[in-house]
Amino acid sequence: MANLEITLKRSLIGRTQSQRDVVTNLGLRKINSKAVQPDNEAVRGMINKVSHLVNVKEV
Repeated sequence: MANLEITLKRSLIGRTQSQRDVVTNLGLRKINSKAVQPDNEAVRGMINKVSHLVNVKEV
């Protein structure tokens, strides 16, 4: 399986606590921070929840 490179592109200010928790669990902290996660259903579900805040690239 491939890995996904996830980049936080929008601020967490004004977002719900559950969205903040998802971004933190993906390993992202600040805008433009990147994290590499495995491509599985759990990670895809988290990305889907905050898709308006992140960019995803397959590596």
